[in-house]
Amino acid sequence: MYVKTALVTGGASGIGRAIADRLRADGKHVATIDLTESDTDFSYLADVTDREQIDTALAAIRAVLGPVTILVNAAGLSGFRRFTNITLEEWSKVVDVNLNGVFHCTQAVLPDMLDAGWGRIVNISSSSTHSGSPYQSHYIAAKSAVNGLTKTLALEYGSHGITANVVPPGFIDTPMLRDAEAKGLLGGSIEENIAKVPVGRVGQPQDIAAACAFLISEEAGYITGQILGVNGGRCTSQ
Repeated sequence: MYVKTALVTGGASGIGRAIADRLRADGKHVATIDLTESDTDFSYLADVTDREQIDTALAAIRAVLGPVTILVNAAGLSGFRRFTNITLEEWSKVVDVNLNGVFHCTQAVLPDMLDAGWGRIVNISSSSTHSGSPYQSHYIAAKSAVNGLTKTLALEYGSHGITANVVPPGFIDTPMLRDAEAKGLLGGSIEENIAKVPVGRVGQPQDIAAACAFLISEEAGYITGQILGVNGGRCTSQ
């Protein structure tokens, strides 16, 4: 039986780690790239903003696991600063990771999908692309661009058996969320914010992983160019 190979960026922790774990449980070969070490097999250190590092990691992955036909772009970098105080350097760094990283990784992996006549691309954006978020203009601008990029990829490559979709997480219990809470950037504690979530709980990385697993499945082959919000009902407009 042919086992498909998946690459998850940002797979060392948080949402990326949960997605990688879920895909392994579903029987996929899974490789991750991140800036930090992971204790899982097929973990590679690479900066998603550096195409040379990505190509080097992909060469190693292909040598061991074969061509990559599943890509989940989960690597991200947040930032909290009033718009007028954001420096060009800060703006560029956040955009580089959250948008250009998706560009690099997707462009690097697409040849494998085209050769196979099958592929799945799932990009992780943010539910705040629907509503905006104070002090995160650079982050939200980049993640909003990811939504648009994904829709374009769906149109360009659908005829090749490749789907491209977006999962924008909502209020998910990740190190990034805990950091924002510690800095007083959530307008209250996580527990206080739960009152704003219709389902009555904070989301878990596994909730995002489940959505990704579905979009990657054969059953989702007629779904492409879509934004599947996973936010407990907190943000329902797209």
